[in-house]
Amino acid sequence: MHHNTSISRIFKLSLMAMTVATSCATWADGTMPWYLGASGGPTQGTIDDGRILQRLSTAGLPIASITDDSRDKGYKVYGGYHFSPNFGVEASYFDVGNYAFAVATTPAGTLHGEARIRGLGLDAVLSAPLTEKLKVSAKVGLNYAQTQDTFVGSGAVTVGNPSPSQTELNPKIGFSLEYALTDALSVRAEIERYRVNDAVGGRGDVDHLTVGLVYSWGLKPPIEPSAEPAKPSTIVETR
Repeated sequence: MHHNTSISRIFKLSLMAMTVATSCATWADGTMPWYLGASGGPTQGTIDDGRILQRLSTAGLPIASITDDSRDKGYKVYGGYHFSPNFGVEASYFDVGNYAFAVATTPAGTLHGEARIRGLGLDAVLSAPLTEKLKVSAKVGLNYAQTQDTFVGSGAVTVGNPSPSQTELNPKIGFSLEYALTDALSVRAEIERYRVNDAVGGRGDVDHLTVGLVYSWGLKPPIEPSAEPAKPSTIVETR
């Protein structure tokens, strides 16, 4: 419950920061381009086999074999604001799936582990147009991810805590291509890398390839030119 409260606070603070920023920043052409998006696609994680081997070996259980399942599917929803055509900020919620491993030990025993990773992201976004409708973006930021682990042992392997969890702040990076279908709707293809921690001291990365839609709004109506002041009438004096 404590972790979920922390994630909620981070998300609220991110939205507040973007709201404050918009009160003092607009595009030169008078627009305030907010956007929302949703996307999904395959993920691939890195399982820290070295740490698993070390922990079991320290317990007197050498590994006979280890099998990883490091691929899954994930999704994210996000929103952002562009301060200019080339710079913006983006906040997101992501779920990058589950990753599992199975270990056989000697003496005879097995250990099955699974980790689910989800959390919040906050990025600075740099963009550049390639054509009138296509742009490329790079992002760098932070992810506040919760990893929920599940362990099941049998035979010689005993598990002290079968469901530990860990929440950590780590860096993330990403690159995307976005194509405008209309003035308000575009399609985005993106690759992101999240640095994550598991609940037993392991570290790794999760790569997430996504495709989705982005909806933009916030165009301000053009400012009407002010009317010219009336010229004073000329009075001709006659004598």
